[in-house]
Parts: sequence; C-alpha cells; structure tokens
Amino acid sequence: MFGLIVSGRLVQTEFNQVSETQFLINIPEADKINHVVVFMTGQSPFPDELGGAVYFSWPRPEGPVWTLLGHISNSKPSAIFKIASLKASNEDESGTNGPHFGAMSQQQSHLAQIGVSVEPLVQLAQQTPAPQAAAAQAVPAFSEFSTKMAESLFNYASSFAQTQAQMRPQPEELFVPLGTLRKWYENFQRRLQHNPFFWKS
Repeated sequence: MFGLIVSGRLVQTEFNQVSETQFLINIPEADKINHVVVFMTGQSPFPDELGGAVYFSWPRPEGPVWTLLGHISNSKPSAIFKIASLKASNEDESGTNGPHFGAMSQQQSHLAQIGVSVEPLVQLAQQTPAPQAAAAQAVPAFSEFSTKMAESLFNYASSFAQTQAQMRPQPEELFVPLGTLRKWYENFQRRLQHNPFFWKS
C-alpha cells in the first residue's frame, strides 16, 4: 500500500505491518539522506475517513524517538519530507516517545525508520508536524513570499522618506529612522535564509 523513495536508490515498498493500523520500513545507511518521499502505491486506498500519519525515527542511545513528519491520504497520496535536521541532532525536542511501532522498532546505528500510523482524518488535521520536517517544496515558496512581503513593507515606508530639512513639526506623530527599518529588513533576510521557520520560536 505504501512506498518510499530515497534519492539515488531504488523505490522501497517493503513496509512491514506491525499492528492492525501501523506499518514500518527500515532505511539502511541513512547518514547522508536529506529528504524522503512517502507515497501510496495505488494498490489500495485508505478506508473512508482515514489517512496515514508519517513518523521518522533516527538511532539514539536512549531508544526510539518518533517525530511526526506529516501525513498522506487518498486526497494527498504522496509527500516529500526534509529529515536532515531531524537526524543531525540528538537533542531534537520535536520527537516523542510514541507511537510505539512494536518489536520491529530498531535502533541500529545508521538505520533510520519510517512508520505510518493509520488514523482518522479529523485526528490527523489536529496534529502538528515538526517544523523542520516541512515538505521541502513548501520552503522556497514560503521564503519567497516572506521576502516579497518584507520588501513591500520597506518600499512602502521608503516612499514617505524625508530629510530633516523637509520635515515639518508634527508633535502628535512618532517617527522611525529609515535606517532602523533597513536594519530590520537585513536581519529578517539573514534569519530567513538560516531557518525559514525562525518566526515560530
């Protein structure tokens, strides 16, 4: 029912059913993997009103920690997820100790795992994936929107710029130097390039 794509490798479809509603697949030699694609093969759809929550686990000394990547469903049969930042740090706080994918949940070195948990669509809609696992294609679009928005604000405010000689006294108004707005814009751009989701922290 499910498939996994890792760039440069053959498609994997060997998901093991570990419970009535949970499926698990191993990703060997996962050190250099940055993105994964999880998809429905088309062999069979989800039952009505159900979808699949997609989880990722990277080997950690303390045992499995599962991080919610997002979900797939009949109306969204595939998704690409960024996992590079999830596996880069053992101090990632976005993971949880559940769900439990049973005895097949392993913590061998260099072996990551993807778990799919079949859950009601209503429940999936209320879950919040780890921000650093956001679908890769959404990041450039969001960054572009944020940049254009900040540029629009800067250009609009700049259109009202005046020198001190041009200004007339207006005691009821407050003024912000254009240099302050420029500095904010430069800082915003720098932080956005470093982490497109910095504004969530």
